[in-house]
Amino acid sequence: MKNGNGIFILYAFAAVLAMTGVGIAVGERNLAGIFLSIIVLIAVFGMGFKTKKKFREAQQSQ
Repeated sequence: MKNGNGIFILYAFAAVLAMTGVGIAVGERNLAGIFLSIIVLIAVFGMGFKTKKKFREAQQSQ
Protein backbone atom coordinates (compact mmCIF):
# COMPACT_ATOMS: atom_id res chain seq x y z
CA MET A 1 0.00 0.00 0.00
CA LYS A 2 1.33 3.40 -0.90
CA ASN A 3 1.99 6.01 1.75
CA GLY A 4 -1.12 8.15 1.12
CA ASN A 5 -3.68 5.38 0.64
CA GLY A 6 -4.43 5.01 4.36
CA ILE A 7 -6.51 8.17 4.35
CA PHE A 8 -8.70 6.75 1.59
CA ILE A 9 -9.41 3.68 3.71
CA LEU A 10 -10.56 5.98 6.51
CA TYR A 11 -12.82 7.86 4.10
CA ALA A 12 -14.27 4.54 2.91
CA PHE A 13 -15.04 3.42 6.48
CA ALA A 14 -16.61 6.79 7.27
CA ALA A 15 -18.81 6.51 4.17
CA VAL A 16 -19.88 2.99 5.14
CA LEU A 17 -20.76 4.22 8.64
CA ALA A 18 -22.81 7.08 7.17
CA MET A 19 -24.66 4.66 4.88
CA THR A 20 -25.30 2.39 7.84
CA GLY A 21 -26.62 5.40 9.73
CA VAL A 22 -29.12 6.01 6.94
CA GLY A 23 -30.31 2.43 7.20
CA ILE A 24 -30.64 2.56 10.95
CA ALA A 25 -32.47 5.88 10.81
CA VAL A 26 -34.89 4.49 8.23
CA GLY A 27 -35.51 1.49 10.45
CA GLU A 28 -36.16 3.75 13.42
CA ARG A 29 -38.28 6.09 11.26
CA ASN A 30 -36.14 9.02 12.36
CA LEU A 31 -36.34 11.73 9.70
CA ALA A 32 -33.67 13.92 11.32
CA GLY A 33 -31.26 10.96 11.46
CA ILE A 34 -31.86 10.18 7.80
CA PHE A 35 -31.09 13.72 6.69
CA LEU A 36 -28.09 14.03 9.02
CA SER A 37 -26.62 10.75 7.77
CA ILE A 38 -27.11 11.79 4.14
CA ILE A 39 -25.41 15.13 4.79
CA VAL A 40 -22.49 13.36 6.50
CA LEU A 41 -22.25 10.93 3.57
CA ILE A 42 -22.13 13.76 1.03
CA ALA A 43 -19.48 15.55 3.10
CA VAL A 44 -17.31 12.42 3.36
CA PHE A 45 -17.57 11.77 -0.37
CA GLY A 46 -16.69 15.40 -1.08
CA MET A 47 -13.64 15.30 1.17
CA GLY A 48 -12.53 12.03 -0.40
CA PHE A 49 -12.78 13.36 -3.95
CA LYS A 50 -11.04 16.58 -2.94
CA THR A 51 -8.19 14.64 -1.34
CA LYS A 52 -7.88 12.35 -4.36
CA LYS A 53 -7.63 15.38 -6.66
CA LYS A 54 -4.92 16.86 -4.44
CA PHE A 55 -2.92 13.61 -4.52
CA ARG A 56 -3.30 13.34 -8.30
CA GLU A 57 -2.16 16.93 -8.85
CA ALA A 58 0.84 16.41 -6.55
CA GLN A 59 1.89 13.34 -8.56
CA GLN A 60 1.58 15.16 -11.89
CA SER A 61 3.81 18.00 -10.71
CA GLN A 62 6.66 15.61 -9.83
